[in-house]
Amino acid sequence: MLLPLGRNALPFKQGHSFSQAGREQTIMADQTVAELRQKIAQAREVITLLMDKAAFNGAEAHRALDYFGSDAFDRNFLPWPQHGAEGLRPEELNAANDD
Repeated sequence: MLLPLGRNALPFKQGHSFSQAGREQTIMADQTVAELRQKIAQAREVITLLMDKAAFNGAEAHRALDYFGSDAFDRNFLPWPQHGAEGLRPEELNAANDD
């Protein structure tokens, strides 16, 4: 049985309270946060493995690990890697300019 409410109100079944709905939303939000934290931990493991396999262990690799290991959000994290932080990489060097 739906309770009559105001024109713009959401109908709740009798016995269903706003606090119960709020608890359900909190549980879902907590689960989402926990899953995102697990996903970030997985990303850190993948980054570490890629660093080991590619022998890429510079400041930018550590910047990525530190970033994904923290709770902070940096809107300017990308582009990654940031050029200039470690100088040019071998594939960016132009051997044709060497004299």
